[in-house]
Amino acid sequence: MKNLKYLLIALSLMAGFVSIQAGQAKTTEQTQNNSQSVILDVQNMTCAMCPITIRKALQGVDGVQNAKVDFSSKTANVTFDPKKTNIETLIKATTNVGYPATIHAEK
Repeated sequence: MKNLKYLLIALSLMAGFVSIQAGQAKTTEQTQNNSQSVILDVQNMTCAMCPITIRKALQGVDGVQNAKVDFSSKTANVTFDPKKTNIETLIKATTNVGYPATIHAEK
């Protein structure tokens, strides 16, 4: 009887864990469906402060979800909601703070 009780508790916990995982998967999927990513080549980066300025400019654009700027590769990886903004607006944001950008071309 005691073993059955422990088995039922374990099964209940597992069922709860599975339902939590399913809920998280739906949230991730929904986020991915509402996101688009682009890599921008950014000009004029000369110091360690440049990426901070560029990141702040990109994060100031409505719809930008994430912006990572890499000084060594002179690129910005931006994830955004295409319903709220577009690549042209992202490029305009970097250009307005002195860092013209273009869409990264794979080599």
